[in-house]
Amino acid sequence: MITIKGILEKLTYQNQENHYTIAKLRIAKISEPVTIVGHLAGVGEGESLEVFGRWGSHPKYGDQFKIEGYTVVLPATVSGIRKYLGSGMIKGIGKSLADKIVDHFEETTLDIIENEPEKLEKIHGIGTAKKKLIEQAWNKHHAVRRVIQFLQENGVSVHHAAAILQTYGSRALDILQHNPYVIAKDIPEIGFTTADRIAMKSGGKKEDENRLQACLIYCLLSLEQDGHVYGIKQDVFKTCSRLSGVEPELFEQALVSLKALDEVKTETSKENTNIYLSRLFRAESKIASRIKAILSMPRTPLHLSKDQILETVLTKLAVKLSKEQLNVVYKVLQEKIVVITGGPGTGKTTLIRALCEVFNLQKLTVVLSAPTGRAARRISQVTGKKAFTLHKLLGFDHESGTFDKNFANPLELDVFIVDETSMVDTLLMYRLIEAMPASATLIIVGDTFQLPSVGPGNVLSDIIDSEQVKVFSLTRIFRQAKESPIIMYAHSIRNGEMPDFQKAATGELSEFYFIENHGPEKVVETILELCSKRIPKAFPHIDEIQVLTPMHRGEAGTINLNQQLQKVLNQSDGGIDARGMTFKQNDKVMHLKNNYEKDVFNGDIGIVHDVIKTENKVLVNYDGRIVEYDVLDLDELTLAYTISVHKSQGSEYAAVIIALTTAHFPLLQRNLLYTAMTRGKRLVIIVGSSKALEMALNNNKTALRLTGLKQKLMGL
Repeated sequence: MITIKGILEKLTYQNQENHYTIAKLRIAKISEPVTIVGHLAGVGEGESLEVFGRWGSHPKYGDQFKIEGYTVVLPATVSGIRKYLGSGMIKGIGKSLADKIVDHFEETTLDIIENEPEKLEKIHGIGTAKKKLIEQAWNKHHAVRRVIQFLQENGVSVHHAAAILQTYGSRALDILQHNPYVIAKDIPEIGFTTADRIAMKSGGKKEDENRLQACLIYCLLSLEQDGHVYGIKQDVFKTCSRLSGVEPELFEQALVSLKALDEVKTETSKENTNIYLSRLFRAESKIASRIKAILSMPRTPLHLSKDQILETVLTKLAVKLSKEQLNVVYKVLQEKIVVITGGPGTGKTTLIRALCEVFNLQKLTVVLSAPTGRAARRISQVTGKKAFTLHKLLGFDHESGTFDKNFANPLELDVFIVDETSMVDTLLMYRLIEAMPASATLIIVGDTFQLPSVGPGNVLSDIIDSEQVKVFSLTRIFRQAKESPIIMYAHSIRNGEMPDFQKAATGELSEFYFIENHGPEKVVETILELCSKRIPKAFPHIDEIQVLTPMHRGEAGTINLNQQLQKVLNQSDGGIDARGMTFKQNDKVMHLKNNYEKDVFNGDIGIVHDVIKTENKVLVNYDGRIVEYDVLDLDELTLAYTISVHKSQGSEYAAVIIALTTAHFPLLQRNLLYTAMTRGKRLVIIVGSSKALEMALNNNKTALRLTGLKQKLMGL
């Protein structure tokens, strides 16, 4: 490992969340500053650094020094200390006051500020309040340095420092030194292994109660991230044993202690004891009890005949309901909670539109909602009525993580229609059902064969399987839909049948094509040709075409495909670099996290309207609304020529290309393929191998999530 020393001349770029930094380091006797890149935190321009790492080369920016570790070298001489404090780096100390402090304490000045700040009151003009301000400013500036130094000494990656500091603030170092296991609970992405390394290096014991509890909580959090609501006790104990090197039976006492602290709950069935995180247990239990309570409330009958319903819908929508649709609408009017489910082309959207008109006729307040901004916009477009995201409707406060609407402050509505409910996880369903007035009607709409929610649970399927709520399953594919190979092939996949692609291979123009390609390289080559030459003849606008792939990594993953597609679709010069990407005018981009200040949400797709290099700004057009990003916001953006199938859920695109290779085998599932195919409205092309297609078709893992909602609804 190489060590270089110098003065930090310029912070060119720094991500405030993970502290990934590009900077210029001025080294003595070298005319040009050196570019350093890596995780660098708790430093300011003008500070002296000792940086450890290796030299590397960037194809565009040339030689760079890649940071693997560093220390801040505080000045030791009187003149150096005077310059350091007089720079204004420490709030509350200007040049004049810096001179006074250094004149008094000389070489011991920085040690005094750090370890004996009360002695500062000996300086004329520094009272208790001023001393406290200086102490707080010093600690704030150097807290990151201390945390970084501690992590380095314990062999922990520096990039974890940002999450630790963001979570614990000024308490970070104290927690790392005295109770690192709370990190495994509070910051699951850092995990038990990292916390354990710190604790064991500080003399911790393998059978320490805090260690066993932290390991148990971490295992439950890992299960939650995989979509499970609980873990089976014997399996959880075995996993904990592998992680900790401690016998499984020793976790019994840890479980008892965590139950006493209300951190976890257990539930015993005939076969197993199930362990829940308490918040997930409460969410499931309250969903079940609330649904039962609403169902027990008397329903105010709507006195409408089938003829009146038929006439209303025909007059308002110019649509004649089928006998099946009419029967469903009529029966829905008699229920408190219903589920409407079915695949593409079975008329779910028509039913929503019809129900809105019938309820409006009765002067009832109808509210439409969906889990994501994309899904809400889509249902709004097809119904012509305003739709809201569930978080916005429920008054979610991003800062506090709380919801304004709840049992004590319910939503003001008569009918609550929730679309794309397969995307709603257990915790969000709990908030939804809690905020619904008991007098209202809840209509749950979704396709159970879509990918399940990213969060824990399998809510829609559990509600249907419990048989406690009236379910209307639409199975009839309407004549117009039958003429669409996209819909017919999707239903074949849904039923576990290999579609007959011969019709699409006859040379006639079709809505669906399967292009056999073996190997990721050939798949990428074909996709590039389709997007740059063939498809734009029919779909000229970049936002009409969407490439989907199961994974992020690999040659046919989102990262590489985005880079390759950007090269062929947007050859304009310039742009702003961030996280290994270059954002240029006219690029297709996607927002990655909910940003309530910008009013842009996870999965929203836009087009780069302009890049202002002089101001380090990128302007993105989201459906006619321009949103500004400065260079520090760019970690919330990614290129979106290709997105993952999970990110596409709830959206529709004119033309969809699906990359499907055996290299994607960890994620090749039938419901993933079905979800991808049903995103396309007018054209779907699968590019890949028949073997990968068969692997996806034969892998039906949806039912493997561990959930207890069905049993709770059934009273088991």
